[in-house]
Amino acid sequence: MTRKNGVKNNKIGLKIKLERTKLNISQEDLAFRANVNKNTIGAIERGEQSPTFDTLEAIADAFEMSVQELCNFDNI
Repeated sequence: MTRKNGVKNNKIGLKIKLERTKLNISQEDLAFRANVNKNTIGAIERGEQSPTFDTLEAIADAFEMSVQELCNFDNI
């Protein structure tokens, strides 16, 4: 993983964590809503794993937002 990819992973992970905490839901709740593994959510939030587009789409759906909104890092 290059530094550039690591920064992107950290940004998307931070954004997911921020959105999740805004909704006051746990990683387990988000995983259930998005139909992904809880460990996957944790790894993405920590920047250890890059989410696939399908995973991003599922997480965005769980947050009731578009992938574009989820990937907007202007406010973080």
